[in-house]
Amino acid sequence: MKVNDYLRAVAGLLVLLSLALGYWAHPAFYLVTAFVGLNLLQSGFSHWCPLMSLLRARGVPD
Repeated sequence: MKVNDYLRAVAGLLVLLSLALGYWAHPAFYLVTAFVGLNLLQSGFSHWCPLMSLLRARGVPD
């Protein structure tokens, strides 16, 4: 897997997990969904994502 594949997988997992926790545990978990969405939006404009930098530092290929 490449950096973009990991990024999409982690973002999707975080969104689904935070939606489930927001529904069953506490509505404040919806803020995680908002954070992931905002981060994806800003990375679309700036072409920089903290998770991509972390994955590259860990040696995941582009």
